[in-house]
Amino acid sequence: MGIIYEDAVLIKEAEKEGEHTVITVNCPDKTGLGCDLYVSTDGKWCYLVFWVVGKPTTRWNLLKERLLDVCPTCTPSASGIFYFIPEFQQPRPPEIFLLKELLQTSKRREETIKHLKIVLGDAMMTCDIELAPPEVASCLQSILPSSVSENISSLPFSGEESSGVLASESVSIVVDNSLSPSHTLVQIFCQDHKGLIYDIMRTLKDYNIQISYGRFFANAKGNCEMDLFIMQTDGKKIIDTHKKSALCSRLRMELVHPLRVDVVSRGPDTELLVVNPVELSGRGRPLVFYDITLALKILNISIFSVEIGRHRINDREWEVYRILLDEWDCFSATRNEIKECVRKKLMGWE
Repeated sequence: MGIIYEDAVLIKEAEKEGEHTVITVNCPDKTGLGCDLYVSTDGKWCYLVFWVVGKPTTRWNLLKERLLDVCPTCTPSASGIFYFIPEFQQPRPPEIFLLKELLQTSKRREETIKHLKIVLGDAMMTCDIELAPPEVASCLQSILPSSVSENISSLPFSGEESSGVLASESVSIVVDNSLSPSHTLVQIFCQDHKGLIYDIMRTLKDYNIQISYGRFFANAKGNCEMDLFIMQTDGKKIIDTHKKSALCSRLRMELVHPLRVDVVSRGPDTELLVVNPVELSGRGRPLVFYDITLALKILNISIFSVEIGRHRINDREWEVYRILLDEWDCFSATRNEIKECVRKKLMGWE
């Protein structure tokens, strides 16, 4: 049975406001670890150091728990050396939580309820959070109407919108096998956006590709340059022309089209649609709903109802956010203004 140590993740908080907090992750390596943590590794053990700036509300203990959760466990060998046996990650069913009127407690639930109470005030009487049983979760998997599915398929990607901020020609991907005897070098030049490293890492993770060394640089103009030395799970370079072409095409698509945003009609009402791809492991893009609600708060637009579900569209699983906007608040901004504000928050262009 695998084990993991508390010191696999160490957080040294900043002594003064504005200084960096240093987060160190020291654990066995696995394909997709860089994506899950959202580098230098020998494919067996990974050592990562992050310099981050926290906020007064940053919950460092919770962050440590989340980091420990994605670190792979290790198994001791006869010689006392710990190693990790890689396993292909199978998709797992999404976890669905229910907010219900019961008074069971736990530390995490109390923290969540406390934050809900701050936002809702006296309007909230009682609340509890529990993991929904499988039979309830299956009933909550809504069926996406064909009209909405067709609408999503025809939605413009974020890179194809009228602003032209992100275009396919702004992304350059070069694959080189001549610079290393054991690794394939992938050089990526593109415009920065929030989740850029995640978009690259989740793509490589889906292709079951191992990163042995990576270098990332972003300049003040928002342009990024990344060098990644990669190899297949068999320890060999990517030589096959079709594999290289498929990988480059997929990376380009994920960087130019990381998500879709549009504001459409839902009968007489106005609906905000946000669609992003789901990893093969079943994980969705982080903080999407937070960014959506923050953008709507800035525009002073209220939410009438929300539907969040996983759906297969064009042979791929997508996370679909269907947000019905308050009819009267929609007059405070045009549909294009709503779409642009939400898109900028999601992409980190503020």
